[in-house]
Amino acid sequence: MLVDNGASSYRRFLEGDDSGIVEIVTEYKDGLTLFLNGYMGNLDVAEELMEDTFFKLMVKKPVFFSRYSFKTWLYTIGRNLALDYLRKHARQPGIPVKDCERLLLEEETLEKRYIREEHRLLLHQTLGRLKAEYREVLTLTYFEGLTNPQAGRVMGKNKSQIEMLLYRAKQSLKKELEKEGFTYEDL
Repeated sequence: MLVDNGASSYRRFLEGDDSGIVEIVTEYKDGLTLFLNGYMGNLDVAEELMEDTFFKLMVKKPVFFSRYSFKTWLYTIGRNLALDYLRKHARQPGIPVKDCERLLLEEETLEKRYIREEHRLLLHQTLGRLKAEYREVLTLTYFEGLTNPQAGRVMGKNKSQIEMLLYRAKQSLKKELEKEGFTYEDL
């Protein structure tokens, strides 16, 4: 099972254990600041927004749904605060409007890229729990781009054996991913 220490720390914080929020801040403050700096291009503002993100967790105590990792959820809160900041300050002198527009246009791309990276990490962790033969056939066909006959030659299997192995491997991977709360319809 994938361990998400941020989620357990947040759960403890919500239950009254203040050390949970301390652990979250310690674990995520630097990465969150760098992430927000990518939006803002100003480290001072990024640090302010990082603090606002943790302040929001402490005061508003939003509900965490584990569809994605805690880190993804936390960074989404920070990103939303950054976008609100940009919208608010776009009307004021100091930040050029063209920069704000560019960052707002990049918003969806950055979020999709981050979520895709989270999915890739979960996929690789899950692959590690599969039988070696399943892991090998999935790696050869999906990550290395080999055709089924090519993967069969590498593994010393005939066409029907490789097809059955690939089918079972995908079913096993799907089952493991679903245990983590991840649904992947195209497996």
